[in-house]
Amino acid sequence: MKQSLLITGASRGVGRALALACARSGQYSKIILNSRSDAAALEETSRLAASAGDLLCMSSLGDVGLLDYVEELRRRFGPADVLINNAAVSQTGLLTEMAPEEWDRLIRTNVTSLYNTCHTYVPDMIHAGRGRILNISSVWGLVGASCEVAYSASKGAVNAFTRALAKELAPSGIPVNALALGIVDTRMNAHLTERETAEILSQIPAGTVMSPEEAAQAALRLLEMPPYLTGEVVRMDGGWI
Repeated sequence: MKQSLLITGASRGVGRALALACARSGQYSKIILNSRSDAAALEETSRLAASAGDLLCMSSLGDVGLLDYVEELRRRFGPADVLINNAAVSQTGLLTEMAPEEWDRLIRTNVTSLYNTCHTYVPDMIHAGRGRILNISSVWGLVGASCEVAYSASKGAVNAFTRALAKELAPSGIPVNALALGIVDTRMNAHLTERETAEILSQIPAGTVMSPEEAAQAALRLLEMPPYLTGEVVRMDGGWI
């Protein structure tokens, strides 16, 4: 039986690659795509996903860090059998130079959004007796990164959230896992200079930066695993950390 899927932060990068990989998999009859602000990029993702498979593809612009918006998303498009929490922002710089409103926005986008989506969509999954949740995380949530304290803290929270929710939902047969990514060739890392990128590459045994498509393929494999695989934070970083 084909399923319905919600992907947050789907306008570009890993989110777009996830949408296309899932559309091509043939596993979904409906894909709901979300982005906070880039309407044109989101519509392009929706068009590409719709043309990649025989499915209904819908898009919605809004902040998943706000519960009212997520609840409206559920009312408008219905339940989702599979939830991929991909929406995230990052910020580089000293913690002492980070404004409170910047901290609040990052935590709301990276962490509160998980509460909002799971709080809203998990009851449907429990009622249906099926469902899957995959949270896109980062290796910095495992080890921390200098000048990315807030981002590291938020992804550490994502990892803990994943492990804890997995224990709550395992009796219902709903697996909850996370994919902790290393550096990916996306706009989030566009601020890196050539020298900084070269320095990072010198530390990665695989010798390359991950593509969004590689990340999406790994996510797809996790979604296809037996439900007994739950509570895992799977690291994918080319041997970096």
